[in-house]
Amino acid sequence: MEREKLGSRMGFILLSAGCAIGIGNVWRFPYIAGMYGGGMFVLFYLLFLIAMGVPVMTMEFAVGRASRKSVIRSFTELEKPGQKWHLHGYLGMAGNYLLMMFYTTVAGWMLYYFYQMLTGGFTGKDKEQVADMFQGMLESPMVLTVVMVIIVVTGILICSLGLQKGVERITKVMMILLLFIIVVLAVRSMTLEGGIEGLRFYLMPDVARMQEVGIPETITAAMNQAFFTLSLGIGSMAIFGSYIDKSRSLLGESVNIAILDTFVALVSGLIIFPTCFAFDISPDMGPSLIFITLPNIFNHMTGGRVWGTLFFVFMTFAAFSTILAVFENIIS
Repeated sequence: MEREKLGSRMGFILLSAGCAIGIGNVWRFPYIAGMYGGGMFVLFYLLFLIAMGVPVMTMEFAVGRASRKSVIRSFTELEKPGQKWHLHGYLGMAGNYLLMMFYTTVAGWMLYYFYQMLTGGFTGKDKEQVADMFQGMLESPMVLTVVMVIIVVTGILICSLGLQKGVERITKVMMILLLFIIVVLAVRSMTLEGGIEGLRFYLMPDVARMQEVGIPETITAAMNQAFFTLSLGIGSMAIFGSYIDKSRSLLGESVNIAILDTFVALVSGLIIFPTCFAFDISPDMGPSLIFITLPNIFNHMTGGRVWGTLFFVFMTFAAFSTILAVFENIIS
């Protein structure tokens, strides 16, 4: 049986970028940047993305295209007798399963918050009540199970339609909507009164703040983020390499995906930092920033229910695009 191929170059780029774009860009990047001093962290992050992220992604694509197999079978196909590269394939697949467990859970949270924001569940709630809603969700097995099952079943149904008719077609639409929504949200955030201070904190390098946190810690965090944001190291990108036509440049495709991924990460910061500074909120609060602080901000913003709904649609798409890619890897 001939191996199915992607229908277009754009499909490949958006599908691969969908795997890379996820919680790491929208949730983790802004609060890690805030924690490690803003602009200096961003500079180190971009440096590691160019020096290490793009080359490693190119190598993962090369393994996939040369073998035309999934992460486990690719190393078995390519290694010479006596070599142990196939062991890395098993580690990579284990990583994909762990990533699936994490993303299907968190995507369920995003879906639940989208539903609550859309139906006005946060309207009129004070800070304590919003925090109680988050804690109540975490303590409700029924809610957590239902939203996760919805995410998993939807992902399986899309993958069952096939590579082109299911995964590629849905991911194209989802990614285009995601990019449109994130730009709209960034423009709204930057026009908030007081938001300019957030932009300054985010984009202006501050050596003093970096030294306060620790230069080695900042550099290590930036390197970790460069790998995390591109989904590198577990072979999740290799599966898309196996669908690439041999006439295309792997390095060129890696650069395009890294640019798209970095665009989403940087624009996510343009949403988070101006919004936090406009409402005098610390941008390095971790998960509570997304699930407690931002719903409170939307409650006090003109048209906040609309902006909040758009934000959690965006977050759901970001997580779900990674789930489709990981499912495709596991199914393959």
